[in-house]
Amino acid sequence: MGRAFQVRAASMAATAAKKTKIYSRFGKEIYMAAKGGVPDPEMNLNLKRVIDKAKAAQVPNDVINRNIDKAKGNTNEAYLENRYEGFGPSGSTIIIDTLTDNSNRTLSEIRGCFNKAKMNLGKAGSVSYSYDHVGILSFVADEEEILDILMLAEVDVIDLELEEDGYITVYVNPTDLFKSKDAIEEAKGEIEFLILEHRMLPQETVVLTDDEDITLFKRVLTLLDDVDDVQNVYHNVENIEEN
Repeated sequence: MGRAFQVRAASMAATAAKKTKIYSRFGKEIYMAAKGGVPDPEMNLNLKRVIDKAKAAQVPNDVINRNIDKAKGNTNEAYLENRYEGFGPSGSTIIIDTLTDNSNRTLSEIRGCFNKAKMNLGKAGSVSYSYDHVGILSFVADEEEILDILMLAEVDVIDLELEEDGYITVYVNPTDLFKSKDAIEEAKGEIEFLILEHRMLPQETVVLTDDEDITLFKRVLTLLDDVDDVQNVYHNVENIEEN
């Protein structure tokens, strides 16, 4: 299999095992997008795009509508985006994106996760320079047909991988994610996307061979998953899902 399979497998595992976390994550993003403009996806492009990503992650309509309705009310919640970067054992690295109403609290919680896993926080940019920011679309389609569609739409296709089960995973310039979606659906009709998101992909991966290293890295991932403000976690460990 290839990188596409790993990306899709991680996405499917997250959807199956961490639905509550995913709903909370997209709930915040939907609320912010609706609060930052007209709370109507037909009149608010940013909100429409967040909803498209939420639907690809199988977020139910009632979760989407509830957070739009929340934005219509008198609530004044405000969230800030923060990114934390750090180092683990044997060359492993990790990036954590958060959405928080209290940056000091979030930093304290993230630092606590790192300390308990014997890992170190780094400065901004100390890890992210070795990752590529990409847009990812994964769906069932014909490879050559999709390439033709995206070329005609002048989409910057970084890579495309074909899987045995008929899925293709397309990596595009992050600014072209929704341009790609729109071009594909205009040509093919409505598509069910397994993945429709921006992601940070490591340029190089590492394999942890020491049992203690694997245990520590799993520990930090588990601890971070329990932090409400954590939105996304990216890392460069190739074999962590296998242990």
